[in-house]
Amino acid sequence: MARTETETRPSEARQRLLDTAARIFYGEGIHSVGVDRIIAEAKVTRATFYRHFPGKEDLVLAYLQAADRAIREQVETAITAGLPAPDTLRAIAESIAGSIRSAGFRGCAFLNAVAEYPDPDHPVHQAVLAHRRWFLDTVNTLLASIERTEAESAAQHFVMLRDGAMAAGCLFDPALICETFLRGVEELIRTHAARQPS
Repeated sequence: MARTETETRPSEARQRLLDTAARIFYGEGIHSVGVDRIIAEAKVTRATFYRHFPGKEDLVLAYLQAADRAIREQVETAITAGLPAPDTLRAIAESIAGSIRSAGFRGCAFLNAVAEYPDPDHPVHQAVLAHRRWFLDTVNTLLASIERTEAESAAQHFVMLRDGAMAAGCLFDPALICETFLRGVEELIRTHAARQPS
């Protein structure tokens, strides 16, 4: 049976809570923000909050799921463009650079979150790891389609370049950071493509 539009679209109050939490969590951190502030800024009642999110942790997970979906959509757009793998990787790198150049950029939402949830068994920590595994696997698949030799190592290198750019992008000149990041990705792609099996 087909789902109605109402069933597939989140309620306005839930979306407002999620948007408010995302803005505050990303801008100020997760642990420093209480539920009362999110309720007040989202202009909903406490009952409405708890109807949509049984607790703050559920809201944090929903925030990370939304961030994950947004990044997956960017990557999927690059992949479905049908470009050769090197150009797809360049497009992914450009989307990362675009994020770094955006107003209010404060680093990687996932790295920021995991710094606040260091327990590897915590659901938030697990959500971060799942996102990172997906991203690494996606980059690995693209690099392996260029050259299988050491594709996994090259994928880890790509992710480290990305992590470094995301960390430095909110501390230093974003334009310079992006230029350095994109140059590093270009060199990585060129070096990887030149690898031959021994």
